[in-house]
Amino acid sequence: MRQFIREALDAAALFIVVFAALYFSVQNIRIDGMSMYPTVISEQHIIVSKLAYVGLNPAALKRFIPFVEKSHSDGSLIVSQSPDYGDMIAFLYPEDPSREFVKRVIGLPGDYIEIDGGQVFRNGEPLDEPYVVNFDKRSFERTWVPPNSIYVLGDNRPVSSDSRSWGTVKDQFIIGRVWLSYWPSERIAFPHGPW
Repeated sequence: MRQFIREALDAAALFIVVFAALYFSVQNIRIDGMSMYPTVISEQHIIVSKLAYVGLNPAALKRFIPFVEKSHSDGSLIVSQSPDYGDMIAFLYPEDPSREFVKRVIGLPGDYIEIDGGQVFRNGEPLDEPYVVNFDKRSFERTWVPPNSIYVLGDNRPVSSDSRSWGTVKDQFIIGRVWLSYWPSERIAFPHGPW
């Protein structure tokens, strides 16, 4: 009987560890709308990596692993990383945090974004955006991206609600980077290229 109880407790502990690891590392999101068409479509299911913008500080690792090279460190083991240009990210909609949006990162802190006749310019340079097939010919005034924020746009520009209408997304609203599309089955894919 003791053996059975011990095995049951071990199984329960393992279940809790696996559940916690999944809960804190990934999130399932169902796409609602066509703002990212054709990259993702309405009703498509994706998995978002919540750890994409969190990493280990190599300098702090030096305390535990001797062969890691030294560099400047504030002593913290976990460091925050920023989204990069072109990343598809999930975030809480700034005007209604109960809703989740998926868009593409266009501007990072300190960037100037301007849209002229549908052409997006970042710091005065035109962007090549092969993932956009439906362009919006409207123009938008030059916008500065403040610290701890990003500028996002949907791939399907004419129907996308994005930074053009409600501004930048603060870091605190970012859920993570799109990692995997898993439903419908014909759209199973890991994010490659412009994803």
